[in-house]
This record gives sequence, C-alpha cells and structure tokens, in this order.
Amino acid sequence: MTEIINKPWGEETLYTSKDSPYTFKQLKINANCRLSLQSHTQKIETLVLVEGEVDLIIGPDLNSLEIIHMELKKDYTIQAGTIHRLSATKDAIIFEASTPEIGTTIRYEDDYNRQNETKN
Repeated sequence: MTEIINKPWGEETLYTSKDSPYTFKQLKINANCRLSLQSHTQKIETLVLVEGEVDLIIGPDLNSLEIIHMELKKDYTIQAGTIHRLSATKDAIIFEASTPEIGTTIRYEDDYNRQNETKN
C-alpha cells in the first residue's frame, strides 16, 4: 500500500497500512520549509536523511532546544514527549520508521497555522 499526502512543506508517502504495527514513510521537504515544532504523546520515530540538507531542532522542553545539522544516512531517534522540528535548507528526503500513528501530535509552533492532531 502506498499513499501520497500533500503537505504545505512538501509531501509524505506512506508505505505501510494504517493497521500495521509500525509505520514507514518518506518525507520530501522543500528547501526553506519546516515542519511544526511538535511533540508526540505516544509515537517514537527514527529519521534518516537520505538526500538534501536538514536541521533537526530538538530538546526535552522549549527552553532547551538545540540545532543538529543532520548527517546523511545517520539515524536519529526521537522519543515520545521530545520536542522537535525539521527545517530544510535544501530540498530533502527523509525516511521515517515509527510506532503506529496514534496519540496526539502537539504543535507548539506551525508556519501553516495547523492545530494539534489526534489519531486513534
């Protein structure tokens, strides 16, 4: 199963079904675009940059965020509750493997005015 979802920052391609015990997706992030500054109540994800340039903004709380320039083909695991954001300086492709898309995505900042999102 493949599902392509257009996003304001690029596109997301899902390669696993919604009832799978895990999720695998590809994120295409346009240059100079960024995802929400967010955390997940239940989701754990591992990200791998396969093309382009992306900064990972990450930390345990809003006052402790650091910027990590992602390295190609290196994995970055984000635990549930960790605040994070991806920001592309060049067009980029990231692979994401995660627990199922359940729980709530809490958005602290969003360039596209999107609200928190809950999935069951």
